[in-house]
This record gives sequence, structure tokens and C-alpha cells, in this order.
Amino acid sequence: MREILPFAVMCIGMFAALLDIQIVASSLQDIGGGLSAAQDEIGWVQTAYLIAEIIVIPLSGWLTRVFSTRWLFTASAAGFTLTSMLCGLAWNIDSMIVFRALQGLLGASMIPTVFTSTFHYFPGQKRVYAAAVVGTIASIAPTLGPVIGGYITDALNWHWLFYVNLIPGILVTIFSAMLIDIDKPDIKLLRDADYIGIVLMAVGLGTLEYTLEEGTRWNWFSNTTITTCAWIAGITLISFITRCLMISNPVVDFRALTNRNFAVGCFLSFVVGIGMFATIYLTPLFLGYVRGFSAWQTGVAIFSTGIASLAGVPVYISLTKRMDLRWLMLGGMACFGLGMWSFSFITSDWGWQELMVPQILRGFPQVFCVAPAVSLGLGSLPPARLKYASGLFNMMRNLGGAVGIAISGAIINDRTNFHFMVLASNLTAAHPQALNALATLQQQMGSTLNAQRAALQELWTLTYAQAATLAYADAFRAITLAFVAAVCLAPLLRQVTPPAQPINDH
Repeated sequence: MREILPFAVMCIGMFAALLDIQIVASSLQDIGGGLSAAQDEIGWVQTAYLIAEIIVIPLSGWLTRVFSTRWLFTASAAGFTLTSMLCGLAWNIDSMIVFRALQGLLGASMIPTVFTSTFHYFPGQKRVYAAAVVGTIASIAPTLGPVIGGYITDALNWHWLFYVNLIPGILVTIFSAMLIDIDKPDIKLLRDADYIGIVLMAVGLGTLEYTLEEGTRWNWFSNTTITTCAWIAGITLISFITRCLMISNPVVDFRALTNRNFAVGCFLSFVVGIGMFATIYLTPLFLGYVRGFSAWQTGVAIFSTGIASLAGVPVYISLTKRMDLRWLMLGGMACFGLGMWSFSFITSDWGWQELMVPQILRGFPQVFCVAPAVSLGLGSLPPARLKYASGLFNMMRNLGGAVGIAISGAIINDRTNFHFMVLASNLTAAHPQALNALATLQQQMGSTLNAQRAALQELWTLTYAQAATLAYADAFRAITLAFVAAVCLAPLLRQVTPPAQPINDH
């Protein structure tokens, strides 16, 4: 119980931080309406959070050594709670974007510190179980975000998407300060910190995330701002990596990538991020814009993913006693990839019934994909490198999500136009089916000139919906290819035997 209680408190904080990445996903239209925001502005409610979070996560290892796990986690929970309240009180889109960025910035450290805490609190086989819990939270929290967010928005209003964090956040803050005791602070590290590296990393990751998130909206490199940000990201990140490899105490330990297990684990974490976040991005988008679902209907339609994820946990824990973690991960990646491929058969009339099987295939293996990567990737490193490497490991999953969303957005944008042109080229007098469809629509609307125009508009709308659906199918096929690569690389992992005693960081 001495180790379970503080670990449970940390897991609750991690769940809240991960949940808030996607809790606004199915409610962006409601938030935009409440804040009188334009459609091209409202996406920043998510983007601002992700940019801030992806900057802080790699720094978490260094920050825990400076302030200790206890006080970093406590401060992170307190800051996340305060900024959640500010997000709920936002009076316009600009204030919301600022508060969401602060929420991601202050809450991000709760995520990687939980991953490293499993190696302190739990020895032997218990560590495998703890990694399963962490893996489940990492996979299910973003999945449940749109479901919980849709319900809260429909039952109350969008402000409660953020107010719901207040009571859990206050409790986590109090109990974190009381219960967590892993290491001691070393404030002297602030004197010798690599501040140049921190600035390079912040600028590089921030501009990279901006490029990935906004590139599709502004037609990528035809836009001067996107091109400039891409150049800045490339130059600063190359400089940052070079600097980290040259100095003795870098803020991010890239040398850990020379460990094969850790390097492969980071890549697999990147692919899982693509699958998790891109699917959460694509499914509500399809249901909202093609099917016209409300926030609550969207949440219900994707709820089977969360149920399947929970159902996979006891199965995974049972199998870890009998099977090699590498084979469990291989099976999980293959099942996840199969789920992505099954999504590619999507049609414009899919609802929760049709989505159920693909979402079960995607949800059930999530713990099989995340937990072994924690045990085999981070568990293969010596204790001295664990904290610095954990931030890099967790960043790869979020970066994978950003890349997956950006690629998916680009595919939807380009392929929708392509499929629409192909379909529209067949809507001519030379094709009887097109004439019959138009005649049927005109009969339904009457014989006036306005009715004829309305029939043409309806035919255009139907054609565009079909083109968009085909584009979504293309995006899911692209994600499938990433999991094919992951399945090929998973056998390169070596088995790791957890030590019989927990790691002591004092």
C-alpha cells in the first residue's frame, strides 16, 4: 500500500493531463460558437495545448532532478488545475488559446514522471503490471476524451470541459505533496543548466508542431509562414541534437538511442501515437462533417474504443505471466494495424454499429502496444539515464500524434478534391444514373426554378460527401502502412528481466 497510493495519485494526474488533449475534440464547434471564433481559429484550442505539452515533456527528466519528483508533480498538478479554471472562464478565443497553452505547459510534466515512477515503486513482475496500468491510461485517456467531452457539452455546456478538472486537480495536488517520496531536489543544477539547449529545443519543437498542425490549413509550403517555421524547426532541432551529443549534461539524453531496445521502443511509441491520435482526429471529423452527428452522438459512436481498451487490460496482464512481452507487442501492433485497415472500408452511412468492429480492433490491443514499449524500452536503460530518456520516449508518442494528424489532414484535403473531380466528371448527360438521380431530387423538391437549383445543390452535397468518405479511407490506409513497419521492427526488441528490487533514486 505504501507504494500503491502515491502511484495511484500520480496516475490520476496523468489521466487528467492526457484526457485534456482530446476532451475538446468533439466540442470544438460549441466552444467556437461560445467564443465567437472563426473556424480557422478554433483549432488552436487543441494546437496550443499540444505545442506547449510537447515542449515541456522532454524537459521533465531534468526538471525532476532539479525540483524532485514530488514538488515537480505537485506544482504541475496545481498549475494544471488553476489553468483549467482559467480556460473555463475564457472570454474570447485569444484568452482561451493563452490559457490552453499554459494548461499544456504546466500539466505536461505529470505524464513522463508517472512512467519513471513505475521503476522506483515496483520490482520484478509487479513492474510489468504497473506498466500495463500506465499503458492503459496513456491509450484510453485520449480515446475517452471526445466521449466525455461530448457528454459534458450536451449535458451542461463547454465551460464544464475544464471545470471538471478542479476537484480532482486539487486532491491530486494535496496528496502528491503528502505522499510522493522518490528523490531529493538539487537546485544547484540550475547553475549549470544548458539554457541554450532549452531555448533551441523549445523553438524547434514549437515551430515543428505549428508546421504540422497548421500546414494543411495553409497549403503547406505555398504559405510563407509555414515555410519559415519549417526552416526554423529544422535548423534549431539539428542544432539542439548536435549540442546534446557534444556536452556532458544535456537536457535530453539522445545517447540513449544507442540502446537498441530504447531506439526501437521510441519508434514504436511514435507509430502508436500516429494510430491513437490520428484516429481520434479522423473519426469525430467524419461523424461531424459527413454524418452531421452532434458532440454527444459522436462520443457514443466512438465509445466502443474505450470499452475495448479496458477489456484488453486483464487479458494483457494474464498473458504477461505466460508469454514473451515482445510477442505480445507484435500481436498488439498487428491487431491495431488490422483495425486501421478495416476502417478503410468506411462508407458515408457508417454509424456506431459499423464502427464497432474496427474500433474494437483498434482499442483492444492498445495496452499491448504501449505497456511492452515501456517495459522493454525504458526498462533496458540504467537508472541514471532513465529520467532524461523518459521525456524523449513520451515526446515520441505525442510527436507521432502530431505527424499522424498532419498527414491525415493533408490526405483528406488533397484526396477529397481528387475524388470529387473524378466523381463529378461522371455527373454528365452521358451517364443515365446521374440524370436519374437529379430527376429524383427534382421530383422531391418540385418543378420550380429554385427547386431545380436546390436539387443541383443537393447532388453536389451528396457527391462531396462521397468524395470526403473516400479520402478518409485513404487516410486510414496510410496509417495502416505505419503499423506494417512497426510489426517488422518489433522483433528487434530484446527481452528485459526486471530487477527483483525497485530502483532507489535517493
